[in-house]
Amino acid sequence: MSLPKDLLYSEEHEWVKKEGDKVRIGITDFAQSELGDIVFVELPEVGDEIESDEPFGSVESVKTVSELYAPISGKVVEVNEELEDSPEFVNESPYENAWMIVVEPSNESEFDELLSAEKYEEVIKED
Repeated sequence: MSLPKDLLYSEEHEWVKKEGDKVRIGITDFAQSELGDIVFVELPEVGDEIESDEPFGSVESVKTVSELYAPISGKVVEVNEELEDSPEFVNESPYENAWMIVVEPSNESEFDELLSAEKYEEVIKED
């Protein structure tokens, strides 16, 4: 299982990559492996506001539908439209091709709530 060290993680299995004043968000390798084959991804629209710990979309696998929980609050400035036609990217490339949204964060202190790769690894070992 892949856990890039340069990312931050939420206990709800999302990853966060800081890119200047924006952040890119997706779901972790662990999450996609637990879900199985992803067949549909529902994401917010550009311009939507997301709220930390609140659902911002969902992924549907052959097994279940799972909510995506925002790791931070902010305004959606970009959405990965490719996932509409190619939801399998979530399984094949959770950290590269399957990023989900780019957000302008509205509360920098929320980064303090996120986990390092080491701390996230401890969380998933408990699951």
